[in-house]
Amino acid sequence: MDLVIRDVRVIDGTGGASYRADVALDSDSGRIFEIRRESDGGPRLTAPRTLQATGLALSPGFIDMHAHSDLALLRDPDHSAKAAQGVTLEVLGQDGLSYAPVDDRTLAEVRKAITGWNGGAPGDTTIDFDWRTVGEYLDRLDRQGIAVNAAYLVPQGTVRMYATGWNDRPATPAELTLMKQLVAEGMEQGAVGMSSGLTYTPGMYADDAELTELCRVVARYGGYYCPHHRSYGAGALAAYEEMVTLTRNAGCALHLAHATMNFGVNKGKAPDLLNLLDKALDDGADITLDTYPYTPGCTTLVAMLPSWASEGGPEAILARLRDDETAEKIRHHLEVIGADGCHGVPIEWDTIEVSGVSDPGLASCVGKTIAESAAQRGEAPWVTARRLLISDSLGSTILQHVGHEENVRTIMRHRVHTGGSDGILQGYKPHPRAYGTFPHYLGHYARDLGVLSLEECVAHLTSRPAARLRLPDRGLVREGYRADLVLFDPDTVAAGSTFESPRTLPTGIPHVLIDGKFVIEDGKRTDVLAGRSVRRTA
Repeated sequence: MDLVIRDVRVIDGTGGASYRADVALDSDSGRIFEIRRESDGGPRLTAPRTLQATGLALSPGFIDMHAHSDLALLRDPDHSAKAAQGVTLEVLGQDGLSYAPVDDRTLAEVRKAITGWNGGAPGDTTIDFDWRTVGEYLDRLDRQGIAVNAAYLVPQGTVRMYATGWNDRPATPAELTLMKQLVAEGMEQGAVGMSSGLTYTPGMYADDAELTELCRVVARYGGYYCPHHRSYGAGALAAYEEMVTLTRNAGCALHLAHATMNFGVNKGKAPDLLNLLDKALDDGADITLDTYPYTPGCTTLVAMLPSWASEGGPEAILARLRDDETAEKIRHHLEVIGADGCHGVPIEWDTIEVSGVSDPGLASCVGKTIAESAAQRGEAPWVTARRLLISDSLGSTILQHVGHEENVRTIMRHRVHTGGSDGILQGYKPHPRAYGTFPHYLGHYARDLGVLSLEECVAHLTSRPAARLRLPDRGLVREGYRADLVLFDPDTVAAGSTFESPRTLPTGIPHVLIDGKFVIEDGKRTDVLAGRSVRRTA
């Protein structure tokens, strides 16, 4: 052992009472070597280096169950957005759209489709996309060295894009066989499960029978299904029930992505969701969920469009937007009917705030709602939105102010809840959850509001997600476990990020270690790249 953390309050991740102890780490093995509680008595632990931690709490590293750092980890070795929060593991490949498995065509299409999430548009040469399979992507992370650990979900939308293109139709038997093969290969190469974005094209074109077949493949490998389901607005409960039924039929574990109840139609309805889940859990279902501790959501502006307008991919979308007659049909669907991309709710332009643009020349739109920008221009909101979509080549990101605080608090108390930032790091004005989710849980919701005790909150962010990921040696402060650890001040820990200053780093987290090595020391990022891919084990 080469480091002793002395006189620290250990919040071990179990949810049980904290205790005072000395904790010895061995950086060669990257593991916790010994824990000696104050109540044990006996001599103090000694090592070549001692960190006096009086007044600090020691917890397992936080696991971000819903991250969009797929390219950020490669582009930005510093990655303080997550490391400074105490995040030591992120789960990538979310919402059914990511960069493996792909062929050359699919890679070009997905890069354009999710530029607003991750950057990396065609023509961006800052990253060498030298992988095509899941295993090659994970190898690339390991070869380059990354700031924090990363697990990966096979993205069902990308898999469908690979097999069928952007067509809104059932897959043929041959296409379904190819999709199942791609999912199986991804699982064999280390993916921990499969994700879907069922309000995003082309993944949303899959029917339940197709998804069930893919989930059966995931289940064979002991993985889990992580859907962004078909609606968080009108029909949200039915959409949740669809996912519960589908995964039970497939025999597959279910993890509900950013599980919340949004829009006016769902105000105060979180208990309805939890009752649905409790009945399934009591009947033996394997279900978990994640949330971020904020009310607004964040996605791309193009995601609001009806699915029929997105068939064929980005170029087909732009062609429809440029055609006046088709654009008018899109507007009617958005504003009157309620597009499936907007969760079946007629769009309210005063809730749609532009948070980022791909074209710097459009930066004046950032920080304003579509309604505000339209009023300044003296035009209808759809005219403004349409112009922005075309001018920014679909690359604009938005904050969607449609959440409810009581729903957020109710869901985060649930017995299968975990934390996930859903953090999009792109844009001039990203959602503060990207830089603040985990200290916001600890400081605002646990310490200040008492929604959870500090011990409960830490369990939600550590051991629960580790159990979902089936990681046998992470998520707890325990001898022999990985020394992925966070030291924070329970009295001062807080998110620095706000909607006005979203890239401000948190306070009260002076030290973060991965494999016993400091990635944050005395509140500053070191040059250590201790992160590696965390792959599914048999």
